[in-house]
Amino acid sequence: MRILIVGAGAIGGYFGARLLEAGRDVTFLVRERRAQQLAADGLMVKSPAGDVTLTPPTVTADALKGTWDAIIVSCKAYDLAIAMDSFAPAVGPKTAILPLLNGMHHLDLLGDQFGADKVLGGLCVIAATLDGNGAIRHLNDVSMLTFGERDGQPSPRTDALVAAFEGVRANVRLSTQIVQEMWEKWVFLSTLAASTCLLRSAVGDIVVAGGGDTVNGILSEAQSIAEACGFGARPNVLEAARAQVTAAGSLLSASMLRDIEKGGQVEADHVIGDLVRRGQAAGLGIPLLRLAHLHLRAYEARRQREATLG
Repeated sequence: MRILIVGAGAIGGYFGARLLEAGRDVTFLVRERRAQQLAADGLMVKSPAGDVTLTPPTVTADALKGTWDAIIVSCKAYDLAIAMDSFAPAVGPKTAILPLLNGMHHLDLLGDQFGADKVLGGLCVIAATLDGNGAIRHLNDVSMLTFGERDGQPSPRTDALVAAFEGVRANVRLSTQIVQEMWEKWVFLSTLAASTCLLRSAVGDIVVAGGGDTVNGILSEAQSIAEACGFGARPNVLEAARAQVTAAGSLLSASMLRDIEKGGQVEADHVIGDLVRRGQAAGLGIPLLRLAHLHLRAYEARRQREATLG
């Protein structure tokens, strides 16, 4: 199975490296600067699951030829439009596209451009970042990737992906209810992002400050939207999410908060904004999520203004 990984950042780089380490036919679609860095230093992964440095096959968009059996998309949501144009020549009649983005809107965008039948559902859970030297730093021992057909049925292409991931150093699972699981991750992630970004603190600090009720309110709003859309988190999943976002002493925060603290771009519209739009379309009162989205939009407006002024 020929697999094209779009990007070689923290997520695509990590799972792509594990596939490459296992001897799979993997190529990374990257920008010229990243291609040069990988050629000079290799694809470096520092992880509790095992360090590895590999020489990865890479290609840039202007040199992309032929089609692939599977394309794994792991870019940030705000880069998706550019990414789709870059890998479009690699999409053939039988290509499966596996996105690992958060939220749900990317499924519509990918489906509009390439056909909904080509797009699998997928999600990953991993704490990883790209350091200043271009190495992927895996921050704990969790590296989970889940995918499946959106109708829940088995297929030759998901069987082929399962076989491709066999024996890799990651926890990879085929799901028969991937859309439900994507929504459940969205409920959790939107709560974590909205609360930690709005209050600019880790979970444990918010609890100490007396903000547990606010976090629970955000979680309830996110769950109400999921329920209105037919994909409310199951009771055990919801309570597990609640425990994580209200844990006393927890240092957990959203990667979006870390992006804010670095002055970087954030996935405000994809992770929070799209959820808000769906809630408003369902006629729900969701004041906390609306406030969190406004906060993120104001941050982006200030960031762009300051960038323009230099």
